[in-house]
Amino acid sequence: MDLNIIQIILILFVALLAGYGSVIDSFQMHQPIITVTLIGLITGDLETALILGGSLQMIVLGWMNVGAAQSPDTALAGIATAILVLVKGASTGEGIAIAIPLAVAGQALTIFVRTLSVGLGHYADRAAEEGNLRGIDIAAHAGMFLQGLRVAIPAGLILAVPADTVTGILNAIPEWITGGLAVGGGMVVAVGYAMVINMMASKSTWPFFFLGFALAAVTDLNLIAMGIIGVALALVYIELSPKFNNNGGGGGSASGGVEAALDNILEDY
Repeated sequence: MDLNIIQIILILFVALLAGYGSVIDSFQMHQPIITVTLIGLITGDLETALILGGSLQMIVLGWMNVGAAQSPDTALAGIATAILVLVKGASTGEGIAIAIPLAVAGQALTIFVRTLSVGLGHYADRAAEEGNLRGIDIAAHAGMFLQGLRVAIPAGLILAVPADTVTGILNAIPEWITGGLAVGGGMVVAVGYAMVINMMASKSTWPFFFLGFALAAVTDLNLIAMGIIGVALALVYIELSPKFNNNGGGGGSASGGVEAALDNILEDY
């Protein structure tokens, strides 16, 4: 599709925010469900954007940075895939298939930018020793801006490539490669769920997992209904379980029960 200058600027701005979000993490602006949806709003194809963003979010669900280990980059994967599908005319399946290679490329880029930012850290240290607060702010914002550029620049390059060229490149990829990437992406979804469950699982939460699995298998409830049932069961469980109530019985207050529940869940780990 043909974009006007305002749409191009807005897409690049979303890409810049995604780069910021990939290292801030506070607002999760780098997650595909957000970035792809925003680009869908800009291009006017919200339905395709929600399908693509939701599919990509399932793939990256278990990706996270642990210590110095850098996970594949969700920001570049979401932005680049959204542009290829929503602007350049690639299919949703093609976009999902190439999302993982794009995430690996983004991982290399963010490691490179983080290496460059080491110099900014030393500059901030010297500024702190001198009591130069403005210098510290400049170093912090410069590092964030570099992270934004490492997503925005590839996004701009993809936007600059003619749609026919992109389509030709995608069609030139052998089917066994795109098919293998699609299968691999499906497997990564399962791995992502497993990682999340492994972090959340405890002896007090496993029954809820199996109950939800059974309800999903034998009913036609959607995710909203399942979520409401889950919250309701959790609140009832906290109110009735003696160990989650300060008075040792089932009549404790909801606020006290929730606080005690959090303490007991932490003890389970």
